Amino acid sequence: MRRIRAAVVLTGCFGMAVSAWGQKPPLLPEKDVVALANELSGETAKRNLEGIARFHRQRGSRGFHEAAELVAERLRTYGLSNVAILQFPVDGKIFYGTQRSRPAWDAESAELREGSFDSVTCVKVPVKVDPKADEKTKKAAKWLDQECTGPVSFDKLLASFAAEPIVLAEDSESADVTADLLDVGAGTKESDYAGKDVKGKIVLVSAQPGAVQDLAVGKFGAVGIVSYAQNQKTAWWGEDENLIRWGHLETFSPNKTFAFMVSLRTARAMKERLAKGERVKLHAVVKAGQLPGNYEVVTATIPGADPNPNDLGLPLKDEEIAFSCHLDHQRPGANDNASGCVTILEVARTLQKLISEGKLARPARTIRFIFPPEIEGTLALMNTEIGKYHLLVPNANGRLEFKSSDPMHNDPLYMDDRPPLHDRIKAVVHMDMVGGGLETKAVFHVTRGPMSLPSFVHDVAWAFAEFVNEETYKFAATGEAKYPFVAPEGGKEPLRAEYSAYTMGSDHDVYQDSSFGIPAIYLNDWPDRYIHTNFDTAANIDPTKLKRAAFIGAASGYFLSRLTADSASAAKSAVELGSPSREQLKVIRREALSDRDLTCAADFDLRYETGILNALAYFVGSREQNLRMDGAECPPAEQNVTANNSLRFQRHAEPKGPLAVFGYDYFTEHAKTAGVATPKLLSYEGLWGSGEEYAYEVLNFADGKRNAQEIRDAVSAEYGPMPLEMVVEYLKALEKIGVVEQVK
Repeated sequence: MRRIRAAVVLTGCFGMAVSAWGQKPPLLPEKDVVALANELSGETAKRNLEGIARFHRQRGSRGFHEAAELVAERLRTYGLSNVAILQFPVDGKIFYGTQRSRPAWDAESAELREGSFDSVTCVKVPVKVDPKADEKTKKAAKWLDQECTGPVSFDKLLASFAAEPIVLAEDSESADVTADLLDVGAGTKESDYAGKDVKGKIVLVSAQPGAVQDLAVGKFGAVGIVSYAQNQKTAWWGEDENLIRWGHLETFSPNKTFAFMVSLRTARAMKERLAKGERVKLHAVVKAGQLPGNYEVVTATIPGADPNPNDLGLPLKDEEIAFSCHLDHQRPGANDNASGCVTILEVARTLQKLISEGKLARPARTIRFIFPPEIEGTLALMNTEIGKYHLLVPNANGRLEFKSSDPMHNDPLYMDDRPPLHDRIKAVVHMDMVGGGLETKAVFHVTRGPMSLPSFVHDVAWAFAEFVNEETYKFAATGEAKYPFVAPEGGKEPLRAEYSAYTMGSDHDVYQDSSFGIPAIYLNDWPDRYIHTNFDTAANIDPTKLKRAAFIGAASGYFLSRLTADSASAAKSAVELGSPSREQLKVIRREALSDRDLTCAADFDLRYETGILNALAYFVGSREQNLRMDGAECPPAEQNVTANNSLRFQRHAEPKGPLAVFGYDYFTEHAKTAGVATPKLLSYEGLWGSGEEYAYEVLNFADGKRNAQEIRDAVSAEYGPMPLEMVVEYLKALEKIGVVEQVK
């Protein structure tokens, strides 16, 4: 999970909305709910999680491949169809839509040791100060350096990749370096290095390694980095000084180096010693680096059964409902995101078994399961055409071997008589962190999509989540419930899921980008006190939580796989029951709006609610669209704003994908080439959104129909008021780099 900002949540009122279903499970026949509840196993999911968490799953690495093989083996054992590991070449030059492919990165070994000076003769000498430095800098340089002679014994192990792979920052390069340690504070600005002899030293920094490498290594000549960056801050940040957090170097930086991550406790001890004038000498040995390789994506299906054509003439069985997770991350990476992957794996096992046994009817649409590297693997999958990827499939002896894709081969993704995958997927159930137990402090969210893409699917998921909320609360409070959803080895506390507004940070951003327009149900935990640390272990994962997340996902995906015009009324009921939760958020936010923005927000909300019902009609293949509900229209903008409010922009068909991707900034690189200044919108902080979220939605709303003022008003209703000038500046910048064009 790549968390952008905290979610805005709505706490459900237990016993209210669920009671509208008549005290029965929502949407599905009760026999289907019974079958799912009885078969789904939190223990089976956790056993699979313990297997995946053994691997250091970096993109293109041996660890990722081993995890992918484990998942593929389970899928074949469970009886799924079209099981394959797809491979997409990566070399730093190939683009998959907006994602510049990052070369594979792997590590063999790495150790960081501290030297002992017991048998060394040291002489104190004045610290070297640049004679051109100002007087303040010279006066600050009061401590003395040491020059030592004699053998140094590096017998104190500070970090070991073999013991904890998280200690080596991603994209580190091979090295064998002996050097003194130098504290440069954050290390992100030139003043951090003022008056310090950095050349040939290893620098100690509080920032992420990638944020300092161009300054520390590229400009000032450091030979390596030790970081104690405290990323993913929550209320529990800094409480546990023993946590080691995941670190990253910049994939495409020309200043290649290595970086080790240490705990806050280790860093503070180092800083205190250095401040006293002690010498800390380190020996770093790293065997790692980038190499040409592949993004690997595991996929499998439960084929649909309905041959009848939809409104576009495509057989319903060729439409798809996808379950998605991301398989990559550091070891152990249990909640982030082995938990999401083993949960959709358990959904796959359960649905396949129940369908095979006749306890569930076969879905009308095909159900697909996707296990990629986060965001970049999903973008590769969604942007690849026939003949551009490779398959790893079992041969007659059961061993995996490469097979190039071929339109004549009945491969699991593309056939010459079907639309591409992104046109066949009707909805996605995405899981990223869904198993956090009490120790993690996690709150479970059913997250809606962006307001640029209205959809009913989130209300479907929320109907099942509210059902689980009520049943599990009833069980916790009284000891009795028809559906407690409790795993024998798990907890018994209520779920208390939240229905949350859209937040960015995982593969659901890709699906719901305007390039693809696929609504995604996003199931996720936040906060999690151990995210991206060495304490994100299987021990903190609750089998009961996995079972409950699996039920919400399985029930939602299965319902959508069988949804037709004949059963659309049930989905419409879910939309109606979800409306109060959406309205609650609107009421809270309206207090912060001006009169005009308040009227515009009310107008936009009406359009959004109508859009949800229109999305349902489109999903079931109906040509009939709902008429827009009556309401106050957004008044004209003030006359003195700008003539630019009438400009219209439309996104080009290529490149596909959001501009904020993984390890690469599409906008920044192309803007630099085009000589475009960074738009103010990218650093804007609104009432309920950050610059990245504003930019995401501005681009999504650029459909050639809305003018700049209408885009501004829509995004302001979602994230808070922003100046029209920022919208226009950003859209014009996108025009200059070839992402959008003006519509005359």
